[in-house]
Amino acid sequence: MSPELIAVLAVIVAAMAFDYTNGFHDAANAIATSVSTRALTPRVALALAAVGNFVGAHFGTKVAKTVGDGLVTLPTGVTSLGVVFAGVIGAIAWNLITWYFGLPSSSSHALFGGLVGATLFAADGVVQWGNIVDKVIVPMVLSPVVGLVLGFLVMLGILWLFRKGQPGKLNRGFRWAQTVSAAAMSVGHGMQDAAKTMGIIVLALYTGGFQSNTTHIPQWVYWTSAAMLAAGTYAGGWRIIRTLGRKIIDLGPPEGFAAETVASAVLYFNAQVLQAPISTTHTITSAIMGVGATKRLSAVRWNVAGNIVMAWIITFPAAAAIACLAYLLVRPLF
Repeated sequence: MSPELIAVLAVIVAAMAFDYTNGFHDAANAIATSVSTRALTPRVALALAAVGNFVGAHFGTKVAKTVGDGLVTLPTGVTSLGVVFAGVIGAIAWNLITWYFGLPSSSSHALFGGLVGATLFAADGVVQWGNIVDKVIVPMVLSPVVGLVLGFLVMLGILWLFRKGQPGKLNRGFRWAQTVSAAAMSVGHGMQDAAKTMGIIVLALYTGGFQSNTTHIPQWVYWTSAAMLAAGTYAGGWRIIRTLGRKIIDLGPPEGFAAETVASAVLYFNAQVLQAPISTTHTITSAIMGVGATKRLSAVRWNVAGNIVMAWIITFPAAAAIACLAYLLVRPLF
């Protein structure tokens, strides 16, 4: 095999590993609320999330193109594949660290940080800072704010509409409704997160000389990316599920439905309209906080929320730093 083919295969394997860790790390995004409200059993919820991720991957083309050709300009030849490989390794490492501590950090921003960190150390590598700001930083700041505000407003609307309802009957009804909102959330997660892995694979194929542009996504890339994300999702990430489902607020079925509905809407709008690769973690977590604040501000455990926000802030630079170290180690091989 040629050096280019070996390097491309190494990047693809690393991307698949990242996809798997993304699945079990971010499974909580799709199912934590449904599990904590007992709308779905854990295994049923995981299976639903896996199927939704698989379906959503096939609608994430716009996000994949942004990741594959919008954030960094790589050096030519095999060297560029070393940069991508190191970037993905940085993202995997940060996913595992935050999973171990049960922090729902963003796999997306770990990946972006990894790519940027490795590119900074590469000769002739250029970070497209304008696109980083427009496509990563601005959505990173705005999507949690939007999720928080919409979660608060949607929950207020539900409380007003059903103010005369019987709590027992309402909880049963919203548990059924959560099946739909959890499925929608899972599709949105696949639309965003599987697409990012597809973008990395396409970037590797292009820089390795195996396709002529960064806009074409082969069918096998859709299927392998979706399958690995679904497999990781079904494996579950119980540490993070407990954090999202129980430690931020005490969720009931109406709150779970409101949070999932808001998060799904934000994910779909960004993927299909803005083509922005946003964090599903940031979106659902902020929606849960907004929903919980309708009870009273003290209902949200702000110390836990503060730890989560701190993880959000350091994810990009931490993954970048790990990727820098990884690139220094793998550079002789590429």
